[in-house]
Amino acid sequence: MVVYLAKRIAGAAVVLAVVSVITFALAFLVPGDPAIHLAGEHATRQEIAAVRAELGLDQPLAVRYLTWAAGALQGDLGTSLYNSQPVSEILADRLPVTLSLAVAAMAVAVAISLPLGVLAAVRRDGRLDRIISSVTALAVATPSFWLGLMLILAFAIALPVFPATGYRPLEDGVTVFAAHLALPAVTLGVAAAVEPTRQLRAALADVLDADFIRTAKAKGLLPAAVVSRHALRNAAVPYVTVIGLETGQLLGGAVVVESVFGLPGLGTLAEITVTRQDLPVLQGIVIVSTVVVVAANLAVDLAYRWLTPGAAA
Repeated sequence: MVVYLAKRIAGAAVVLAVVSVITFALAFLVPGDPAIHLAGEHATRQEIAAVRAELGLDQPLAVRYLTWAAGALQGDLGTSLYNSQPVSEILADRLPVTLSLAVAAMAVAVAISLPLGVLAAVRRDGRLDRIISSVTALAVATPSFWLGLMLILAFAIALPVFPATGYRPLEDGVTVFAAHLALPAVTLGVAAAVEPTRQLRAALADVLDADFIRTAKAKGLLPAAVVSRHALRNAAVPYVTVIGLETGQLLGGAVVVESVFGLPGLGTLAEITVTRQDLPVLQGIVIVSTVVVVAANLAVDLAYRWLTPGAAA
């Protein structure tokens, strides 16, 4: 397991290095000049040149990348071009919001997909299976912003159970924290539950036709015990894999959901950053998001090894 983990960490490091190079290069292909944006549209060439020199934008791209990468390895992701605040501090303020939303949305996705996938597999080709298939198809076709607005109308305005917008940290109390995340998490989690439901249904349906399942049934085990003790673990590998892959989609979907519910997370920060052409912050967002996705994939790999202990490294 130690060798396996070392290989996966090495692979993750390579992925992060490649992403950092691509991100750094693409950031400077964004239309517009940050120096002009900071100096003002009516600034002279000399003033713009002075701003570029102060920010190091007059250096070759390779030199700028190596300087930035050396600082990033020490936790220094640069300084915001907009307010001169360290990027690490900006992300530290925003990241807990997005991570809280992503974790809550993943919990909603699991709470939806696990029972629906099992029911669809156990009742495959039946009426319940067709209903679940229709519901998942409807969930795919439903835009997140529309679902979020409908939830606000239903549970924040018509029935004022949850707050419509805003975020409260966990330090303010579990109840307040959960109340502010409830509607955004459901909005994001519904879409994230679709593919895991389908994967679990397909994998579990195949397992239920296996010989060892017939043997378990012949021994007189109850259907619930057959599914929970024997079938579900063997069908869990593709399900866990898809759950891990949903992490990237959750971070992407957070841009829309955070805007709808007024959450001060990485999604809204990315939207503001692109408008301001604040390249260091934009790079920091991409790198931190990549770290989160890579960590989730590493956790999936370890879960896969636990579910299939005989698998090759």
